[in-house]
Amino acid sequence: MLDFSALENGFGVPAGHDGGGLLFDVADADVPAMELPTCDDFDGFQAETKDMVKNKRGTTTLAFIFDKGVIVAADSRASMGGYISSQTVRKIIEINPYMLGTMAGGAADCQFWHRNLGTKCRQHELDNKRRISVTGASKLLANILYSYRGMGLSIGTMIAGWDEKGPGLYYVDSEGARLRGNRFSVGSGSLYAYAVMDEGYRFQMSIEDAAELARRSIYQATFRDGASGGCVSVYYVGPDGWKKVSGDDVGELHYHYNPVQKTPVEQEMADASTA
Repeated sequence: MLDFSALENGFGVPAGHDGGGLLFDVADADVPAMELPTCDDFDGFQAETKDMVKNKRGTTTLAFIFDKGVIVAADSRASMGGYISSQTVRKIIEINPYMLGTMAGGAADCQFWHRNLGTKCRQHELDNKRRISVTGASKLLANILYSYRGMGLSIGTMIAGWDEKGPGLYYVDSEGARLRGNRFSVGSGSLYAYAVMDEGYRFQMSIEDAAELARRSIYQATFRDGASGGCVSVYYVGPDGWKKVSGDDVGELHYHYNPVQKTPVEQEMADASTA
């Protein structure tokens, strides 16, 4: 027996007491009545409902392998359509001390399944007395997501890390796809990030140059893509594990890469004041 006591008030009629399929039936009151969902095709109704509430999301994440390890970078803006819900989201998730995952798609989906992957990687380490490889971790996540295919998950992640074979980088999504590569960018701003990353990428780079390339790629994506922004976080994964290289506000990076040029009049005034 369902408890409808929370629906009882001075003007409404609890559902089931009005003889119809309405939740409230108020005479001479400008209160909309809500019809109970009755349909013959429940699967179709569920799919239409899912499409109706599906929000557009945006982000920019990237990762690439070079001779000294793996660089991972991401912005920090969370958006739902045209609404910016947060500017401080951590889109690079630490799976274990030698492995990182990036977040693109639904924030809750990515965070939950990355935490789940972290527990499974730790369990593997305890059972086998050795860390799981990047290949194994990415395959584990791909198998899990494949089993939930078509159930509404929204995940596009990169698994980056260092294992016994050296650096590793894989792309995994909520459809169960799994790709190995040296350079990936995921998200609504990925096209802009790819343009900068492909132009400046070299396999032999210093850690500082690689981090600067990733930082500049994410910044350019945030400048062109309205769904990306906030701060640019850059991580480096090497033989000793991962470490955070930098975290910079994109507003400050804008003036760093595009310094303001003084007009001739402003320059003359500045020279006159120092004379």
